Amino acid sequence: MDQKILSLATSKTADKLQEFLKTLREDELTNLLQNQAVTGKAAGALVRAIFKGSPCSEEDGALRRRKIYTYCIQLVESGDLPKQVASELIGSLMLEAHHFPGPLLVELANEYVGMIKDGSLVNGKSLELLPIILVALSTKKENLTHGTGELSGEECKKQLINTLCSGRWDQQYVIQLTSMFKDIPLTAEEVEFVVDKVLKMLSMLNLQEIPPLVYQLLVLSSKGSRKTVLEGIVSFFRDLDKQHSEDQSGDELLDLVTVPSGELRHVEGTIILHIVFAIKLDSELGRELLKQAKAGQQGDPSKYLCPFSVALLLSVTGIQRFEEQVFDLLKTLIMRNFKDLQLLQSSKFLQNLAPQRTCISTMILEVVKNSVHSWDHVTQGLVKLGFILMDSCGPKKLVDGKAVETSSSLSKTPSQHACELGASILLETFKVHEVIRQEILEQVFNRVITRASSPISHFLDLLSDIILYAPLVLQNCSSKVTETFDYLSFLPLQTVQGLLKAVQPLLKVSMAVRDSLILVLRKAMFASQLDARKSAVAGFLLLLKNFKVLGSLASSQCSQSIGASQVRVDVHSRYNSVANETFCLEIMDSLRRCLGQQADVRLMLYEGFCDVLRRNSQLASSIMQSLLSQLKQYYEPKPDVLPPLKVEACVLMQGNQISLQEPLDHLLCCTQHCLSWYKSTVLPLQRDVDEEEEGVYHELDDMLESITSRMVKSELEDFELDKSADFSQSTDTGIKNHMCAHLVMGICEVLIEYNFYTSNFSKNKFEEILSLFMCYKKLSDIVNEKTSKGKSKMANKTHESFLSMKFVSDLLTALFRDSTQSHEESLSVLRCSTEFMRYAVSVALYKAQQLKETGHVGGPDSHNPSKIFQSLCDITRVLLWRYTSIPTAVEESGKKERGKSISLMCLEGLEKILCAVRQFFQPRVQQFLRALDNEEDGVDVPITQRAAFQIRQFQRSLLNLLSSREEDFNSKEAQLLVTVLASLSKLLEPSSPQFLQMLNWTCKICKENSREDAPFCKSLMNLLFSLHVLYKSPVTLLRDLSQDIHGQLGDIDEDCEVEKSDHFAIVNLKTAAPTACLLVLSQAEKVLEEVDWLITNLKGLPSQETLSEEASSQAAPPSYAAEKGIVMQLGTLLTCFHELAQTALPSGSCVDTLLKGLCKMYTTLTALVRYYLQVCRSSGGIPKIMEKLVKLSGSHLTPLCYTLISYVQNKSNSGKCTDEKKEKTAAMARVLRETKPIPNLVFAIEQYEKFLIHLSKKTKVNLMQHMKLSTSRDFKIKGDVLDTILREDVEDGSEEVAAPQHRGQDEEPAKKKRKK
Repeated sequence: MDQKILSLATSKTADKLQEFLKTLREDELTNLLQNQAVTGKAAGALVRAIFKGSPCSEEDGALRRRKIYTYCIQLVESGDLPKQVASELIGSLMLEAHHFPGPLLVELANEYVGMIKDGSLVNGKSLELLPIILVALSTKKENLTHGTGELSGEECKKQLINTLCSGRWDQQYVIQLTSMFKDIPLTAEEVEFVVDKVLKMLSMLNLQEIPPLVYQLLVLSSKGSRKTVLEGIVSFFRDLDKQHSEDQSGDELLDLVTVPSGELRHVEGTIILHIVFAIKLDSELGRELLKQAKAGQQGDPSKYLCPFSVALLLSVTGIQRFEEQVFDLLKTLIMRNFKDLQLLQSSKFLQNLAPQRTCISTMILEVVKNSVHSWDHVTQGLVKLGFILMDSCGPKKLVDGKAVETSSSLSKTPSQHACELGASILLETFKVHEVIRQEILEQVFNRVITRASSPISHFLDLLSDIILYAPLVLQNCSSKVTETFDYLSFLPLQTVQGLLKAVQPLLKVSMAVRDSLILVLRKAMFASQLDARKSAVAGFLLLLKNFKVLGSLASSQCSQSIGASQVRVDVHSRYNSVANETFCLEIMDSLRRCLGQQADVRLMLYEGFCDVLRRNSQLASSIMQSLLSQLKQYYEPKPDVLPPLKVEACVLMQGNQISLQEPLDHLLCCTQHCLSWYKSTVLPLQRDVDEEEEGVYHELDDMLESITSRMVKSELEDFELDKSADFSQSTDTGIKNHMCAHLVMGICEVLIEYNFYTSNFSKNKFEEILSLFMCYKKLSDIVNEKTSKGKSKMANKTHESFLSMKFVSDLLTALFRDSTQSHEESLSVLRCSTEFMRYAVSVALYKAQQLKETGHVGGPDSHNPSKIFQSLCDITRVLLWRYTSIPTAVEESGKKERGKSISLMCLEGLEKILCAVRQFFQPRVQQFLRALDNEEDGVDVPITQRAAFQIRQFQRSLLNLLSSREEDFNSKEAQLLVTVLASLSKLLEPSSPQFLQMLNWTCKICKENSREDAPFCKSLMNLLFSLHVLYKSPVTLLRDLSQDIHGQLGDIDEDCEVEKSDHFAIVNLKTAAPTACLLVLSQAEKVLEEVDWLITNLKGLPSQETLSEEASSQAAPPSYAAEKGIVMQLGTLLTCFHELAQTALPSGSCVDTLLKGLCKMYTTLTALVRYYLQVCRSSGGIPKIMEKLVKLSGSHLTPLCYTLISYVQNKSNSGKCTDEKKEKTAAMARVLRETKPIPNLVFAIEQYEKFLIHLSKKTKVNLMQHMKLSTSRDFKIKGDVLDTILREDVEDGSEEVAAPQHRGQDEEPAKKKRKK
């Protein structure tokens, strides 16, 4: 039978075939077809023959064709057919689909949709036919019956797709079904149906099935809905990551028990590759990705950003056209995130209303961590991002000092945070990706070499961290390191020191690098440039400090502890101390040659020897002999020769040029410190001391004793530095004398310290110390007196002190706290001299100021944070005791000397030290406060409690000061006390009762104290505001202060009597303006900035309909609380401006700032109105509270603004100068100042009213009923008035007549009323 059908099909006409097929029953045909298909014979040919004999023009033929078509689909789906036969059948069916009539195509499509929804598909092979059927159906123009109505072919197709997407899809056919749609022409609406369905199916699939499905989705996105596709993919993986990080399982999100972390990252990496590949082919997809990321800037960026989306953006940077845009976008998002966190941190108002932000640093570092799972396409972007952040956000100017410890995270700027993030990205990427290490190192080294003029400390810190992590890895890159060494001579000294410190661990594991460095340093030692020689000294000193010689003290006995870098390195390399000794002695020989070079080079050497000795005690003999031989050149050996030192020989005069040849004070200081340290630390531990070595120490001791005794006997005339000497900076002799004077003063200080430590509290020694101080004091007074007469400002410049931090703490402790009976008599010698006591405290102040400004102090142990911190604690404890025990008032009542009292100096020192501790020793604040309480290892009391205890002491001091008489009030002391209280209050936890007590106390002081002292008022109000913003919004405070200011200064309407309020006594006639007024306006501007930020964030939330008051009471939207908070803030702030706009403020900064503040107020109100325009329903309304705010602005603010403008203009017109020249100058200045704020304010009011009109139309609420349009805004030129003025101007009477006419034009139609 089958042969007959096939033979009939070969004839030219199909008539006989049709007749024969009519004779066969349906089951005979299907059986025949099944046998042919199963046996693998000519099933395709048989199907084509049957279709040829079943024309669609005949009803029987069409029905037979449809049944055979359906049966073939069932055969293919059964899975019983050989693969080749199934493919042949499908090919035949594809060719025939277009010949079917419309109704049959609808039936076939419905059958398919039914099979998919019922889940009756067996293997899904026949799904290839569905797009052909749907395409054929869409081409039918006639109306077809579908369901209950008649539709066109295109509409039928749409209906079928809708039905298909709304039904259930079997998990195993999701990818095939998605792939199927790419072959069907779809409208934008149909694409949206399909994309939504596929995105819902993502969570139903196994992890390994997601990448191919996403690939099909991306192919489909070329038809449209790119935004939905990208949003859906990013959202899915954001939720998946979140779920995975919470409990390592996808209970609800995935049909899996657990998701292995590695597997998930590999899947994400594959999908990122798919998306990047799709963007390369379809740039529109890339633009959509950027558009979404930019939209994420509105509101909380972390709602869009997640590790997956960040990784995706970084991968897209590999596409050149998007690289710059993506990096700019990421940088903006990072800076925005850090700024938002900083703003949130400083405002309790925002913390209550804005959700907690995710720190973007954590997110990006998570990407670095995830990139280890074969995310090679992300690493290049990470490295570039890291360097972009470090380049653009690094320090902008060079700072002389180096931070001792990292500063507090609270005080860091967003730029500093971004720079640190860049460094963290690069360091973590270096750790996990070996391939990229070479590139990172090369880029860091290139920046170190090429950016000599700009600060590169952040790159040096990164280099140090990298080398510290893996010094052995850098051995492979040693060529780059040695190449960098070649540029040492041309780099700034600070860069050289940082670079050598960073590579120091590498020197211990690589002999080649060390030898290369030594060669470079030896060449630099004899370079013509001074900086190159200083770099050589710095390098050699660093080597001496880090290559220990056998027998040197352990690190625990050294004042300079060995860092973690040495500990790590020593694990990798065998410690060869014998080789180190030879190596160090060679370096010492090289350094001795520096003693004949310029003073700057010698100075570096003297400062470095102290640190070298503490780290390498076996080099003591070599160092001490060098210092002894150098000192002998300027020492007078005869015991009766005065003075004992050849000071003049230290200054070199060559023609007209005068320079310092030998920094004798630094040489003596270095000698004294090295000798004292060796005698106190090394000698007690040594059993056998070399006689020659011991002789050196005795000789140095004898020399210092001799110098002391002879310096005491010497007069200033012996140095030719008495009052008759020339100290003028314009003459050679004067410059030389000035240098010599500073050398002598330094020598006196060095000898004071030496004799104190060798005195053993001997009265004679202390008398010598006092004599040395008197010599210092006389010389200092002469220098200051002489230089202050000339043009030089040297008199105001503090002379650097040679006293060490440790000595300052020991001296102050002895002077103020030592109550030992045996010491009483000797210490009384020093205590009797108020000048010496003041000098000791002034040096402590100088050290504290130096630490505060630069992060380090001079002298030995300057690079040892622990020693500095310990001395700082001791000094603070003494200063605190001295100030609280002897108040300034008590001390000043009996003093006769000029200058600051010691108590006031102690308070000043406390203020500087507290600032330095918060900035550079933040992690040790607990230890610092414990030291102040005299507890070495006391109980672990929280920082807040310890700070509160100290605060109470200063509160008592301030109360005592405020309770004194007006003439006894010390404004400087009061300001310092407030500054100290402000520093301590920053250590309090804002949620603690101690913080609230501090706020209430400050508020009470402001309310009860009425001192007419503007600087004190300013510092106290600043403290009040800084505390208040961390507790709640300060708007009510601002309102009360504004009422007080209005009451004190009076009204702009002289006929209106203002009722005085007395909220805050600190606001009085003297402090109300400009002090209090400007502070209130400044704080109001900050509040408006916070409100602006909150409005911007609300705009970034998902679009929502604003509910009316009635509806919101049932179900308030998530933004309702924030909206209410904004309106309440603006309402209270509006009453504040209502008061200030009526106040008769003095011309100048107060009026200008008020006009700018009002302009900002209206700009913020406009932003709020535009927000409601964006979110409200046309049929609904706005909250009643917003209507009240609009009403308040119309009745209480806008009319007053125009009255204020008239007042300002009239006041400026009435205050004209009589002198013509002065009048022109004043007029120019006035015009420049006033032409901006007033028009800006008028424009801001008009913009506000313009958008109010739009909102009124949209909400059907008349918001303009309370707005009173003013004639002040009519700036039209009136010709008749102009002609009159010009005529009168010719007659020299213009001023008297024109002013009233102007006033008539600008006058408000109605008077404002004072709100009682």
